[in-house]
Amino acid sequence: MKITAIKPYPVNAGRNFMFVKVETDEGIYGIGEAGLTWKELAVTEAVNHLAKMIIGEDPMRIEHIWQVMLRGAFFPGGKVICSAMSAIDIALWDIKGKALGVPVYNLLGGLVRNKVVCYPHIGGSSAEQIAENAQKKVAEGWKFVRFGLGDTGGNIFEPSRAVRKGIEFFSAVRKAVGDDTEICLDIHTRLDPHDTIYLCRALEEYRPYFLEDPIRSENMNTFHQIRRHISAPIAAGEHYATKWEFRELIEEELINYARIDLCIVGGITEAKKIANWCETHYINLAPHNPLGPVSASACLHLDLSCTNFGVQELPLMPGTAFKDIFPIQVEWKDGYLLPTDKPGLGVEFDEESAKKYPYKEHAPAQFFREDGALTNW
Repeated sequence: MKITAIKPYPVNAGRNFMFVKVETDEGIYGIGEAGLTWKELAVTEAVNHLAKMIIGEDPMRIEHIWQVMLRGAFFPGGKVICSAMSAIDIALWDIKGKALGVPVYNLLGGLVRNKVVCYPHIGGSSAEQIAENAQKKVAEGWKFVRFGLGDTGGNIFEPSRAVRKGIEFFSAVRKAVGDDTEICLDIHTRLDPHDTIYLCRALEEYRPYFLEDPIRSENMNTFHQIRRHISAPIAAGEHYATKWEFRELIEEELINYARIDLCIVGGITEAKKIANWCETHYINLAPHNPLGPVSASACLHLDLSCTNFGVQELPLMPGTAFKDIFPIQVEWKDGYLLPTDKPGLGVEFDEESAKKYPYKEHAPAQFFREDGALTNW
C-alpha cells in the first residue's frame, strides 16, 4: 500500500477547522485534524509541503514517516509544521486501523478502561448565571464542569478584577454542584505569577480538580516559581509541540495534568510517547480538545489505552455538529465518550460535504487592558 494523495480541508462550520484526508492506492483513506486555531491557512501550506515528502511512502510505516516529516528538511518543525504533521499522523493511524480491521486503541495496547469521562465548557456573566449553567450540565449527566477566567468588560481583561470574579464564580459553582462534581478552571495564560499565586491559593479550599494554564507558556522557569507556592493541581501543555517541549514540565514534575493537544503535538504517535513518559512521573492526562470530531476521536483512542488518564475536554458533543461532513462520529453518553468497535478512528468523512463549508478569514479573539495594551486572550 502506498500514499497517493494528501488533501487539506480548511472548513468553516461556525468557526474554522482544519481536516486532512490521506488517500492510498488500495482505496483506504484516513482522516486527521490539525490544531493551531486562527492559523489554518499556514497549516494548509505546511500540509502541502509535507505531502511532497511522503507521497509514495507506505502508510503503515508511521514512525518512519513521522521522523521524515519532522527532520527530513534539516530544520526541525515548529508548531505550524507539527500541526500539519499531527493531522497526517492521525490519518495514518486511521488507515492502519482500517487496513487491519481494528480500532486504533487496539494498536495502542488495547482497552484499559471501558469509557472516558469528559468535561464540557460552561460560561456566564455573573456568579448566579454560571452556577445555574453548571447545574444544568450536571443534570445532563456530566461529572465535571469547566469555565474560564474572564472579566466582565467585553474584550477588556484586567487581572485584579478577573481574579476577584474568578474566586466569586468558583465559590458559587462549588456551592451549586456540591462535592461530587469536579470543577476545572482555565486561567488561559492570562495572569502574571503574583496574580496566579494569589488566585490559586484562594481557590484551594474549593478543591479544584485542576487549575489550567496558570501562567504564560514561553518561560518554563516560571513554572518552578508558582509550583513552590501552589498546592492545588496544575494542568498545562496545550501550547507545546513534540516531546522535547514537554521535557521540563514532566522531568521536573511541574504539572499534575498534561494538556497534550494531539492536533499540535505531533499526532497520536507523539502523544502516546509523552503519555507514557508522564506515567513514570505520576502525571495524568487531560488532553486538549477544543476542535472537531476527528480530534475528539483521536483523544478517545489515546485515553482508552493509557492507564494515567484523568479527564477529557469535550466542548463539542459528538453528533451535534458536522453531521454531513462526518456522518459517523464517536458516541457520548452520561458524561462519557464510549469506545467504538469500528476499524480505525471510528469516524467517516464526506469530502463533498466539506467543500460546501469554505474557510472564512476572520480576526483572532483578543483581550486588551483598559489602557489599550494587548494582553493574552
